[in-house]
Amino acid sequence: MNGRILHVVGTRPNFVKAAPVVAALRAAGCEQVLVHTGQHYDERMSDVFFRQLGLPEPDTDLGVGSGSHARQTADLLVALEAELTARAPALTVVYGDVNSTLAAALVAAKLGIPVAHVEAGLRSFDMAMPEEVNRRLVDQLAELLLATSPEAVGHLAREGVDPGRVHFVGNPMIDTLLTHLDRLDPAAARTACGLPERYGVVTLHRPANVDDPEAARTAARALAESAAHLDLAVPLHPRGAAALRAAGLADAPGVHLLEPLGYVEFMSLVRGAAAVITDSGGVQEETTVLGVPCLTLRTTTERPVTVTHGTNRLVTAAELAPALHKVLNGSAPAPAEAPPLWDGRSGPRIARVLTHWLESHD
Repeated sequence: MNGRILHVVGTRPNFVKAAPVVAALRAAGCEQVLVHTGQHYDERMSDVFFRQLGLPEPDTDLGVGSGSHARQTADLLVALEAELTARAPALTVVYGDVNSTLAAALVAAKLGIPVAHVEAGLRSFDMAMPEEVNRRLVDQLAELLLATSPEAVGHLAREGVDPGRVHFVGNPMIDTLLTHLDRLDPAAARTACGLPERYGVVTLHRPANVDDPEAARTAARALAESAAHLDLAVPLHPRGAAALRAAGLADAPGVHLLEPLGYVEFMSLVRGAAAVITDSGGVQEETTVLGVPCLTLRTTTERPVTVTHGTNRLVTAAELAPALHKVLNGSAPAPAEAPPLWDGRSGPRIARVLTHWLESHD
């Protein structure tokens, strides 16, 4: 088998998804290149994840940083074109639905380099979400579509994607969680963050919740009301930190604002939480496997399997505090059987798909 595989990652969810794939391909003896776009560039959002997840040092760090969607994507396109032209991989692997994912897929397609999309087929059907735009476009460009759930396979079929390009492989983010499960120490994380024995975890960063000042104030009020029922640890994502602070969240009793946490520290808090409030797709998945009640502050989810097979529930800001009260009083649903193929072996499955494709295209 010949051919270099080039992975493009840019944000902390990308790192978590890529780690088991990179490890499985390394075990298979594949030549790999890891390109970090620097979309998440803070040490606490990037470097610590590489260390904790066992990812190799990136071969290239493009250092693109933040900016508007247009400027960030434009900078990514220019930097990635030079990188992919110089590296000339046989296959480019992209993860999730962030701007780095879209830019890499577009550049590779223009250069005639086949693309594999890990986490293909997820749909929220809300085109106001930048991530929905990204994931739909990437799936149109990808040669290999690696799906995490049966409904994702169904979405791709309805969109007319050739079934031969679609592979149901399970969820590599869950591989990472199960690999590190024994390292997750809720008591130590709780103590380090100065939290009481019973607490909740909050993570908000979606544009619909933090970009508009009024939306941020609405979210902050809902969290303040919720903190009357349960102390809330809020590791601030750089994307929403200023907006939530400006909305007065820091002044709410029972709210503990924290700096961004590493993977092990954050997942330790989540594992020990009485409930989690989020707008993150990955956190919906992780709480599903951990059996932690999750209230998702969104009207749609591209991961409905976390509702049907997990403890996730979609809520509005007005519903948040009453829903949390119900969870804390024992009305949270028991987790169903884990979603299919969320078994910790997705990385090797993906590696087999990729290596088979390379062998067939020698």
